[in-house]
Parts: sequence; C-alpha cells; structure tokens
Amino acid sequence: MARRDIFGSVLGPSAAVADAKDVSGYAVRGASRSIMQSFEELSKSSVVDLDPAFVDTSFVSDRLDEDDEAYQELLAAIRERGQDSPILVRPHPELSGRFQTVFGHRRVKVARQLGRPVRAVVKKMGDEDHVIAQGQENAARANLSFIERTLFADRILKRGHTPDTVKSALALDDTTFSKMRSVTSNIPEPVIVAVGAAKAVGRDRWWQLAKLMEHPGSAARAADYVASAQFAQSGSDARFARLFDFMSAPAKRTPAASKTQEKAWAPHDRSVRAKITDTGKVFTLALKAKEASPFGAFITDKLDELFEAFRQSETAKKTGD
Repeated sequence: MARRDIFGSVLGPSAAVADAKDVSGYAVRGASRSIMQSFEELSKSSVVDLDPAFVDTSFVSDRLDEDDEAYQELLAAIRERGQDSPILVRPHPELSGRFQTVFGHRRVKVARQLGRPVRAVVKKMGDEDHVIAQGQENAARANLSFIERTLFADRILKRGHTPDTVKSALALDDTTFSKMRSVTSNIPEPVIVAVGAAKAVGRDRWWQLAKLMEHPGSAARAADYVASAQFAQSGSDARFARLFDFMSAPAKRTPAASKTQEKAWAPHDRSVRAKITDTGKVFTLALKAKEASPFGAFITDKLDELFEAFRQSETAKKTGD
C-alpha cells in the first residue's frame, strides 16, 4: 500500500538539509525513503525554541517500554552537541498556549531533564494527520516492536479513526492488519501492557497467543497470571514466553467447595454419642458408647416407620398442609 507523505503536505517545500544527525539513524528502505526526505526537509523548516513545560504528549501513545539504554545514548548526544533535528508539534487542540507532540517525545523528555528549550516545528493539523505523521515517523525509525505497533493501531481505531488511516500511519498490508486486530480482540490491553514491548517477539507468535486466548475464561485467567509476583520479575520477552507457556498448558480445575457437613449428638447422660456426616449424597450415623449397639438396633427396627413418617412430612410441605 502506498504510504501517504503526510510531512510533505503539512510542511510544504523546503531546502534539502546537509547534516541532520538525529535523523541519520532512520532506516531508509522502500516506502520509508520519502519519509526520510521529509524529515530532512523538516530540519530546515521554521524552527522555534519551546519551553518543554508547555509541550504535552500525543493524545495516543505508541510505546510500551522506555528503552533506558537508547534514551541514555540520546541524552548524552544532546548534552554534548545539542538537539540536531527538531520535533514536530501542533498547537494543543484543547488548551490555549500549549502544544501537543506529534513526534519527538524522547527529545522533549531530554530537554526537560537538561533544563533546555526543545527545538520544534509547529504546524497546525487535525487528528488524522497527527496520527499518520506519528505512525510514519516511528515506522521509519523501525524501533517499535510488533505489539507496540499493534496497540498503537488499536488505540487509533478506538479514537474513531478508520482502518485506512491506521494502514496509512503504519504502512500495513491487509494480512498484518488482520492479525493485529485478532491480537487486540482476544488479548486485553492490560495484559499486553503487563507483558511490555517484547522486542524479540514477532507477529506470528503474538497471533498464536491470541488464538490460545479465544477460549472462554482465558482473558480472566491471563489477567490473574500477569498480576502475579513471579510474572512481574521477568524481562519483557521472558514475560511473553511465560504467558504463552501458561496459556498453552491445560487450565487447572479448581476443586469444588466441599459440601460435607458434620454434626454430633448425645443425650444428657452421655450414655451414647452420635457422629453425623452428610456429604449431600451419603448420610452416615455412627454411634459410640455403651448403649450404641442397642440404640442402633432400635433405630433399625423403626426404619420403616421412620421412613413413612418422613414421606408424609415431605408431602405435607409440598401441599402446604
């Protein structure tokens, strides 16, 4: 599917850039080439310095885990040579005087940490252009995992955008989009968030997990498991593996609560003691002490009479007499 060059439309023509070090890490491949060129154009657009305190995050998140190592590298690079390429923001659609990040969230975070302004291009755009630009920028970087892209797609859809917008934002073919929808339809978002980015886990493995979770009760079972202390101690890829193995294993049946009732009886003189056990299907009367045998024989002789009295009592209850 051809990718819409959202940056060309929102930024307009501008001169090519000779040196854009923050952009140099982008993957240049296939449809991403036009986006790469637009990023370079962005570097020479009208750039302003903004106080990061007035810059908010995007209205739809696209990351699950913060890559500490990559963030520390970015922090060190900007501390040493400054911010080479600007971020893209739009005027906040709801809050006057504030801005909303389209892409460049980590650069905003670095600016806050260093106490510096953040260099930005400010462009007015609607929500659809916002999510397409955000998705295409991350797709060009190629550092989002499959599940991060999947959750980003699901969040866009839940904001009321169309499947075509999602496919354009993430450059998806129909097969990948269908599998993404299967994953988020069967695996609750809290479970996905608990697993994390799982950078080494690809599309097919997540899809297999989604198929395992089609069975009734699987979502609740998974939610209970990811809340356990044992699950939380692992890294993201290990957490996925643990969840997959757990959902692959047959569910353990919870033993039914025991309905057995036990009672004891004895007359005032304690000449006989009775232990009564009722499981719902078996009723046991055990007699002990010196009069146990004659009292048991007496009851046995009266069983016909007692059973008839029982039947009459049950009939009276049903008729209301």
